[in-house]
This record gives sequence, structure tokens and C-alpha cells, in this order.
Amino acid sequence: MYQSEISKEEVAGLDLIQFEGPIHLIDSIEACEREIDRIALEPVLGFDTETRPSFKKGKVYPTSLIQISSLEQSWIIRVSRIGYPRRLLKLLSGELPLKIGVGLQDDLRRLRADFQFEPQGFLDLQSYVQAFRIDEKGLKKITGIVLERRISKSQQVSNWDADELSEAQLRYASTDAWICLMIYNSLRASIQ
Repeated sequence: MYQSEISKEEVAGLDLIQFEGPIHLIDSIEACEREIDRIALEPVLGFDTETRPSFKKGKVYPTSLIQISSLEQSWIIRVSRIGYPRRLLKLLSGELPLKIGVGLQDDLRRLRADFQFEPQGFLDLQSYVQAFRIDEKGLKKITGIVLERRISKSQQVSNWDADELSEAQLRYASTDAWICLMIYNSLRASIQ
């Protein structure tokens, strides 16, 4: 059904895919309060985080962004600016909506270091793809196998705490959450 592995060269030959829908930048408590009800209405969401990269051994920064995406729209929550409003923590602690990501153990450990809460309702694609005999663990390679497309990682080590996030950063961050949902939906459709 799916190949178990894919080479970097094979991925490089695939067509690029990115999130093209509207992006809601949440950088105030008021914006979070406005958007959180719409986010919570979605049954399944793509999820990711970004953290300012550290180029010094032992230096770790707190989470900069939480990215949440439906199929149609994306929300970029600047937790480095607004902290963790109660309703956001409720969303992250609830069984629903189901939140799909890759490498969630690291993301959730960092989030819990930022603010103590009990994450619930998360599904890590790294584990989920094993049922489909996919051995790859990275988002780029899983995307290549399941969707036969490639995602750009060019913004990965950019400054996520910058005063203004560029359009390229916003698209990259949105794509990372959205693509998790796309992969999950494609895998689910393949068994129905």
C-alpha cells in the first residue's frame, strides 16, 4: 500500500505543497478569545509548535508559537507574547478536538515546561504510521510517502520570536500543522 521508506533524493523530486488558506495570527489575549471558539468547533486539528532556535549548547528557549490548523484555515498563536490563556489550555487539555502532530513528545514536554497542564487528545503520526508499515519518522519523509508531495523546511531555523513574522514564516508554520491533518485524513481514507 505505502512504501516503508523514501530517500532524500526521492523526496526532492516531488512537487512542493504548502498551506494556501487564511492564516489567523493570534498575538493578543483578545484575538485568542475571538478565535478559540472557532478552533474548538473543529473535530480534528493539525498541531505543531515552533521555538526560537538556539545555537549554543544547553541554551533552550521557551515555545514561541503554537500552530493549529483545520483543512481550510490556520491559527498561529504567539504564546511567547500572550502566554497560555485559560481557554487555550482547556483546548490543549481536552480529549476533543483530536490534535494530530509529529514528534509530539518533544513539543508537549516543552509546552509543559512553559506552563503546567495535562495534555489530552493528541495523536502522534510517528506512531500512527506504523500501522501502515511506514518506517519513516520525519514529517518531510512521511509527507513524501503518504501524499507524494514535499514540504519546504527552509524557515525551520528562523527567529520565531521576531517582532514581525514574515509571510514565509507564517506559511511554513501553517503548513507544518496543516500537513499533519492532511496525512491523517489520507491514511484514514485509505482504510475505508
